[in-house]
Amino acid sequence: MRKLALIPMLSLIFMLNVASMCSNDDNSNSTTDPTPVVNTVNQGTWRITFYEDSGVNETTNYSNYIFTFGPNNVLTAANTNTFTGSWSVTSDDSDDDSPSNDLDFNIFFTAPAPASFVDDLSDDWDILSYSATKIELVDVSGGNGGTDYLTFEKN
Repeated sequence: MRKLALIPMLSLIFMLNVASMCSNDDNSNSTTDPTPVVNTVNQGTWRITFYEDSGVNETTNYSNYIFTFGPNNVLTAANTNTFTGSWSVTSDDSDDDSPSNDLDFNIFFTAPAPASFVDDLSDDWDILSYSATKIELVDVSGGNGGTDYLTFEKN
């Protein structure tokens, strides 16, 4: 009879153990510190070494530009002309399960910059990876579902 009383107790212990192993995939409360990325990109100048727009390699459109991610979030792109915009790195607390590591790299150009800057580069990019000399970004379009890739490398 005592063995039968032990079975519900063991079942309860098993259920509590299993319940404690479940994880909550809701990362809306997690944040990642943007400071290391900011400190990386605002030192020196950068160039685009890869830009793919929905499967089409458009790197050559930007290969002659030097990018500076300056203080006060001022972004400049210079070759024979200089275009200004803004940049920031922000914590993305959305629960979209993107590969962003919860950081967005935000780029914004307005006219009179070329249309390719305004339309293609202006976005809130997800950070795939970054190092002292390279930052890889991705953006999945909400409209047509295309995926864009952008890589900056330090000069």
